[in-house]
Parts: sequence; C-alpha cells; structure tokens
Amino acid sequence: MGKKNNKNKKFWNFKALDENTAELILYGEISDISWWGDEVTPKQFKEDLDALGDIDTLNVYINSPGGDVFAGQAIYSMLKRHKATINVYVDGLAASIASLIAMAGDKVIMPANAMMMVHNPWTFAVGNANDFRKLADDMDKIRDSMVVAYESRSALTTDEIIELLDAETWLSAEDCLEYGFCDEIEETKEIAACVDTKYFSMYKNIPESLNEVENSDKDLKKKKLLLELEL
Repeated sequence: MGKKNNKNKKFWNFKALDENTAELILYGEISDISWWGDEVTPKQFKEDLDALGDIDTLNVYINSPGGDVFAGQAIYSMLKRHKATINVYVDGLAASIASLIAMAGDKVIMPANAMMMVHNPWTFAVGNANDFRKLADDMDKIRDSMVVAYESRSALTTDEIIELLDAETWLSAEDCLEYGFCDEIEETKEIAACVDTKYFSMYKNIPESLNEVENSDKDLKKKKLLLELEL
C-alpha cells in the first residue's frame, strides 16, 4: 500500500490576526498517528507556520491530553527556532507531550484551574528480548530529550524532573509557577474542564477534580444511551 497522505489530518490551526501577530490553536490530541518517519505532516506544519510571514508575536493556545511524542517534539523545536515571541496559554490541560510543547513559550500563562501533566514516554511493542532491551534504551533517550526541554525553562534539576516524570505528576497552575513551568496565573476559566475524558483512562494518577469530570461524563453518556433505548 502507498504512504497515507496526512495533510487532511491536521490537529492544529494557524490564524493570522494582523501582519505582526498570529495564533496557533492546539486543542485535542496531538496527532492521531505517529510523525516518526513521516515527512508529510511536519513539513505541512512548518509550511503553515512559515506562511504567517514575518510576524513578531505568536500566541499558542493549548488544551490537550497529549499524543504522539515525535509530533510534540517537532512542534516544540519549530516554535523554539521561530524568531517571534511565543506566548503560550494553557487554556485547560497540557498533559503528556502537550506539556512539552508549552515549554517552547517565551511566556507561559495558565488559568488558576488549568493543569499540566508530565510522565515518561511509553509505547506498545512486540518482539524478542533483544528488541525490548533496545526499545528500553530508546525510550530512555527520548525521555532524556524531553528532560532537556523541561529543564530549559524550569527551576528544577535534571534528577527532580526525572522524578516527576517517573511518578506521572499532575501539576496545578500554582505548582507550575513554583517549578518554573509557567510564568503567570490568570483568573479561572470554565474551558479548563473541556477535555475529552476518554483519554483519562490512559493515565494512572488522575486528580480527583478530573475524575469528577470523567464520572459526570460517563453518567451523561449512560443517560443518553438509556434514552436511546427507550426511544
């Protein structure tokens, strides 16, 4: 089979506000397929970024449960290289690789009820013992590259960041401010709860406040199903 064209699978949205300012919306999953070995999708992202022209400011809005690690790392690198001032707004949740993208911001702003989550990269695999030993080494290298991004703007040491990743740590806006992952806390926004709760099952240490959102979502789905059955 030929290579799948991923240009129709954009998970980002660039918008020019004027000749000097633009915005990037990253809501939902960061890519539903891997960017590893894919020359199409990162090239399209860069073309969209370059098409904004010689802008001075790029505002990035994130509300994401995470996604593909290579997509996140590529976006982080492209944003870091860009000459514009990058303002990152964590509108609700920046979990997993979405939190790494947030580290590209020259300034990171979070509402008081927004959260970040950091954890080690993980994957699914098949193979023999040698395959798994190599995979473990590869995952460690990926983790090390992520640590560099977190360490570049935080007040934490390498060992402290690794400890957070090992524990799958959910961070409040106050935590992020203390650790240096954000620079400013703004007033609470309702949008902080607007994350598809199907992604929560992937993670272990979901905060109770998010569990309440997930349970409420399940109740609504159950009520909808019962209504459909009655009809």
